[in-house]
Amino acid sequence: MTRTIETGTDDLLARVDGNVGIITFNRPERRNALSNGVYHGFEQALPAMALDPEVRVIMVTGAGGAFCAGGDVKGMNEANRAGGHRAGQPDGLDDRIAYLRHRQRGVSLALHQHPKPIVAALPGAAAGAGLSIALAADIRLAAERAIIVTAFANVGASGDFGGSWFLTQLVGPAKAKELYFTSPRLSANEALALGIVNQVLPDDQFETAAIEWCRSLAQRAPIAQRLMKENINRALHCDLATALDAEAPNMVRAMSTSDHREAAAAFVEKRTPTFTGE
Repeated sequence: MTRTIETGTDDLLARVDGNVGIITFNRPERRNALSNGVYHGFEQALPAMALDPEVRVIMVTGAGGAFCAGGDVKGMNEANRAGGHRAGQPDGLDDRIAYLRHRQRGVSLALHQHPKPIVAALPGAAAGAGLSIALAADIRLAAERAIIVTAFANVGASGDFGGSWFLTQLVGPAKAKELYFTSPRLSANEALALGIVNQVLPDDQFETAAIEWCRSLAQRAPIAQRLMKENINRALHCDLATALDAEAPNMVRAMSTSDHREAAAAFVEKRTPTFTGE
């Protein structure tokens, strides 16, 4: 059964399909470029899905064949020709910096810190800040036709929405610098070989296959997955002793759940466990 989550905008749509929450960039005429509506939509959808007990996995994807082209370059050019002011954004330098920081935290940081697994499903191009947002997800699935490009160098920009941080974690600093400096157009399989995407799925019926992948993930123990994500995120910036000390209470909590008891019984009984999130 599918139901809609109100985002307050048509630029970003959200719905729940079974145990999968689906967030969709919906500006196909601009290749799903970012907008104030998109930012507002994330600020509405992500907290709602965090509190929704039926949602166990969240998939972020794009309408019309692209994932997200990042910044709206056409809009940037129009603003530049009109004197530099962009509708909905402040004028002063310090105010613009504060504005961007707020937007980045409302999207990339919110995805990274979300308590539920986030899967970015790339039906086509993910470029610039759109790629950064895909990198903020926990898992990336790409259609065979998808193109991955940092793109910032092509428009004389340095990068935002955390792409430099996420990409460095995935490929190391030297490769991340190469990808930022030269901005090559990577195919889905080239991105797979670099570890930027986790799986490449056939173009035909990509969305259906991606949702099925998410449904499969949603069948696993949600409390354990939340604690796994917490552990791995922490490991990005702590030493081993801190990681060990933090893993211990999370392990005890996970093994105190009904889901753990169900999994142990199912293992012995040679059957598939049914997890309830308790």
